[in-house]
Parts: sequence; C-alpha cells; structure tokens
Amino acid sequence: MSIATEKPSPPATADRLLRREFAFLVSDVARLMRTLTDQKAREFGATRAQWAVLVRLERSQGLSQSDLAALLDVQPITLGRLIDKLCRDGLVERRPDPADRRINRLHLTPAAYPVLKDLQELGADMMGSVLEGVPLAAIEQIVEQLAIIKHNIKRDLQDAQDERAPGQARSS
Repeated sequence: MSIATEKPSPPATADRLLRREFAFLVSDVARLMRTLTDQKAREFGATRAQWAVLVRLERSQGLSQSDLAALLDVQPITLGRLIDKLCRDGLVERRPDPADRRINRLHLTPAAYPVLKDLQELGADMMGSVLEGVPLAAIEQIVEQLAIIKHNIKRDLQDAQDERAPGQARSS
C-alpha cells in the first residue's frame, strides 16, 4: 500500500494519549518488577518462578499440578520441572490423591516455611522500597482499579476465545 492511499490516523486526543501512556507504564512496571524480583530471589538461591510456586502452595496446600499451572499461567511441563527441583530441594512433596490415583497433590514440607519467611521479608522490604512515597490510600485505589482492569482483560480474552471456537460452552 502506498503512502498516498493510506488512511490518515485519527488525531491524538489527550484521552488517547493518556490511555496509551497507561498501557506503556503498566507494561514497564510489570517488566521492571519481574527483573527486580528475579534479582532479589537470586539472593536466596531461588527464582521468581520458584517463589511464586511456594507462595501459591502456602495459600492452597494440596493443589494438583494442573490446577497450580493454571493459577500461575504457566505450561504444565514448565511447572513440572519447577516442582521436580523444589522436591529435590526438599521444599515440596507430591502426595497421591486419595480419590484419583492419576493425580498427585502438592504440599509444602516443613523445610519450606523458613524459606518462605525469608522470601516474605524480602518481598515486604522490596515493596516498601518500590512503593516509597505512594500513600496507602492511593495503593488501595490502584489495587482496586487494576483488579477491574484484570477482570476486563480476562473477559475480553474469553470473548475472543469464544468467537474463535463457536459451539463450545463458555466457562465462568
């Protein structure tokens, strides 16, 4: 397509510029948080992914590997390698599901709790530094608004999936 036949883009309004800046900032903050968390986790010989697994298991002991993979939004094979390492390190154990012998349930071992305590202190220090100068009321508002945005994105992703696969039931 030649330049002469291209449709001119609509003029940039303050609203559009603000929304675009928001998208860039959210992306930048998320990337920088991952980088910082990776650095901090390495101080304890862990990875951000291992940290996430331990925290999720602390909240929900007995998850299946597939349920945990869905919660963490990672591929089951990737999670399997993480769990294998955490099992070798003595932090996680697989226990057979009493109702379905094909499923193993994941549980933290007693050795995981001191590691989690250290990681929680590290996380609290890191977030104290990251959120320095941001009032608590603003943090509460940001959390509420980001939760709405997350919901909207999940809805839009589900809608797009439904459009690609007509006839399949929509999950809530």
